Amino acid sequence: MSQSTTELLEALAADIGKEVYIDIAKWHLYLADAHLHTTIAEQLYPLLTSTLSEERVQQVLQQISVKVGGGKRDLPLLDLIPMQGFMTLMEILEKYQQRL
Repeated sequence: MSQSTTELLEALAADIGKEVYIDIAKWHLYLADAHLHTTIAEQLYPLLTSTLSEERVQQVLQQISVKVGGGKRDLPLLDLIPMQGFMTLMEILEKYQQRL
């Protein structure tokens, strides 16, 4: 990755981390606090230079596994992000796509 790509990826991860959260029993855990923002940014970044769509983003989030209950279960990240959080994520991705 070039320096500018690395910087863009870090900025994307930071924005995702502070704006998007998972909802557990009405508690909001922001993705930075859950240490998931960098993984998500790295996996979604390639979509910014190809076809960015809600369906593609959902597929990526479905494949990211989150351990809950001390590792007793794995849940897809897609199941933990509420619809409003997903729409915020899409807005962030669209903003970054315009920068490329």
